Amino acid sequence: MNCFVALHGVLKESTFHCSDALMAKSKTSYVCTECGASQSKWQGQCPECGAWNALTEVCHTATAKEPWTTSGGYAGVPIGVIQKLMDIVAEEKPRIQTSIEEINRVFGGGLVPGSVVLMGGHPGAGKSTLLLQLVSDLAQKMSCLYVTGEESLQQVAMRAARMGVKAAALNLMAETQIESVLKAATELKPRVLVVDSIQVMQLEGIGSAPGSVSQVRESAALLTRFAKQTDTVVLLVGHVTKEGMLAGPKVLEHIIDCSLLLESTQNQRFRILRSQKNRFGAVNEMGVFAMLEGGLKEVKNPSALFISKSTEPAPGSVVTVVWEGTRPLLVEVQALVDQNQGGYAARVSVGTDQNRLSMLLAILHKQAGLLLSDQDVFINLVGGVKALETSVDLALVLAMVSSFRDKIIPKEWMVMGELGLTGEIRPTPNGQERILEAYKHGYRYAVVPKANLSGFKAPEAMVVKGVERLTEALGCLF
Repeated sequence: MNCFVALHGVLKESTFHCSDALMAKSKTSYVCTECGASQSKWQGQCPECGAWNALTEVCHTATAKEPWTTSGGYAGVPIGVIQKLMDIVAEEKPRIQTSIEEINRVFGGGLVPGSVVLMGGHPGAGKSTLLLQLVSDLAQKMSCLYVTGEESLQQVAMRAARMGVKAAALNLMAETQIESVLKAATELKPRVLVVDSIQVMQLEGIGSAPGSVSQVRESAALLTRFAKQTDTVVLLVGHVTKEGMLAGPKVLEHIIDCSLLLESTQNQRFRILRSQKNRFGAVNEMGVFAMLEGGLKEVKNPSALFISKSTEPAPGSVVTVVWEGTRPLLVEVQALVDQNQGGYAARVSVGTDQNRLSMLLAILHKQAGLLLSDQDVFINLVGGVKALETSVDLALVLAMVSSFRDKIIPKEWMVMGELGLTGEIRPTPNGQERILEAYKHGYRYAVVPKANLSGFKAPEAMVVKGVERLTEALGCLF
């Protein structure tokens, strides 16, 4: 009996110590997928950003196997060394140029060594196709590694053959373990590393499933460390949610250097590659591609895509010039104003801010005496382009007036300008470059803010009218 009691005490004590060890090794927290905030317990609403049902459980477990590391600290700097800013040599590394000019433009002049780029997009947008074209071209002059975690090597080879790309010198690897990928990359020492996709990659020491918050965050952090220490360009493919946002934790966008989104237009033929974050170039830079049987082909003149090819002018249509990144872009603005048949008047805006449309309608009533409260108003930017800048205000107002009065604005006219609450026309940034872009595409008349014409000499074959008030602009065209 005494032996049994002693044995029971030993088992009880060992069980207690075992549970304490497990508790010490495992810690659970809840991370918001929208803002990345961490909470100690689950809540229906994130207290930081207010998003509902966005907290995801993350289990932090100590691992016996250490992840991939290299000698030295982060980005090649010795561990624990502090340097003064004046002592650091600001040496700009030469960018890696590709043969695709639209990609060079979006990246800000080429790929930066040691940078981490995340490319997102809807399924079928062409993310893998575009990156396969990119690294196949770069593999002709440098070492590149394409890691696929969603396709087999045979599937990638079939896609490359169908596209007709030169992929003979490209290194391929089918793997989902980050440790194996980094071990192979350390031995191969590629200049460019593509991981397709970050949602299927996983670390062996983390117990959660691939695609979870902890797996995506830790995998991206380890790949970023590898890129900074070896000056390797790391290109990550990311999935998007049904709302069009990049899937996974929001903190992933803080880890990377550049975030790109590959968008599909309404006719599904053209693709728009837009930079949402870029530490080495302009934000909101845009590259346009056409989806063909042989892959994605860059569009040299994207302004032609967003201008109507119709030879018959119609009321409610006018052309404006928006600024995308570092270049002007011609966009056709269309408006449809129709008598409301009962109930609340509809206000629909595609490609522009819906709240700003309501403000412009109020300005039109107050400053020009045109009441559209009993009219349904529909706004659309041709080609699926999105313009959130204020330079399209005047074009939106004139398109609505044209549709309401059933009067045609001549096709040779281009208008631009920001509209103030008191009816004044404010100048737009890069206004003179926008006027020259319209002239280059055959537009011979322009209504622009008068402040944009200071010190500007318009081409002899172009008539440019500067206006200061909304009533002046309406008098020019109506």
